[in-house]
Amino acid sequence: MSGPTGGSDLVTLGEVMVSLSANRIGPLRGARQLDVSAAGSEANVAIGVVRLGHSASWLSRLGADEFGELVRATLRGQGVTVCAAADPSAPTGLMVKERRTGDVGRVLYYRSGSAASRLGPADLPLALIESARILHVTGITPALSHSAADAVRHAVSVARAAGVTVSLDVNYRARLWDPSAAAVELRSLARQADLVFASADELAVVDADGDPERLLAEGVHTVVVTDGAKGAYSVTAAGVVRQPAFPVRVVDPVGAGDAFVAGYLAGLLDDLDEPARMRQAAAAAAICVSAEGDWEGLPTTAELTLVSSADGTVVR
Repeated sequence: MSGPTGGSDLVTLGEVMVSLSANRIGPLRGARQLDVSAAGSEANVAIGVVRLGHSASWLSRLGADEFGELVRATLRGQGVTVCAAADPSAPTGLMVKERRTGDVGRVLYYRSGSAASRLGPADLPLALIESARILHVTGITPALSHSAADAVRHAVSVARAAGVTVSLDVNYRARLWDPSAAAVELRSLARQADLVFASADELAVVDADGDPERLLAEGVHTVVVTDGAKGAYSVTAAGVVRQPAFPVRVVDPVGAGDAFVAGYLAGLLDDLDEPARMRQAAAAAAICVSAEGDWEGLPTTAELTLVSSADGTVVR
């Protein structure tokens, strides 16, 4: 596929869906209004990296429909370069978020047969991948279809051949595929990555014993493990770096992991040391979950210090 060749610090690929969110608590059937936005793990990371001072490109397919144009305009409006063909034969995916109780939310997905599920190796602008500093992929995209899995494998192969750092967020989604199929695919991808992100309960997806040290022994440079309010830790040949979570009032937990990844990758692009990357990642996640939306609360570099502000602080 032809596309921009000017280069981006970060290149990522995957599905972005239109997001419809109920603005009142209770069963979705009682909602009278829905907020409209766009969201997808890889695009959330791209937006987060842009807000922290770097360039990012997102690769995919979109439906040739109004939802597709909404996604395209949203990402471009956030400074992300969009490389996504308009597919007249398949729709843009849709997700609906329900605030079932004050503390519990549910997300419904309508993505089967979506345009993004038709993503394949031919859709990839290879020069853009080869010129990137980081290629970021997740475990969501290869679960969408065989062709999407082929696209992820090809992107990783091209990046590795060009000496581009490969980042994998395990991001296992049980609704998309069963654990055995996920393990086969994601264990292979993990061992081709330089950097692997996983929640504490996702480690077993990429290693049978959930052992970060074994991933290091098999070629991964850094394994970052997140554990919600307990914080996170990273494992490298130099040892373990632990980062506690910043205490904040959680408004919307969706997108916390993507914010963490964006903060970490931006720190990597800025050549921060490991403790500073981890602190920036935790700060980005804390600020993000303090606001509504998957990506709307992602901080700029100047806003990262807000995580240390006392309750009730007004910045003038």
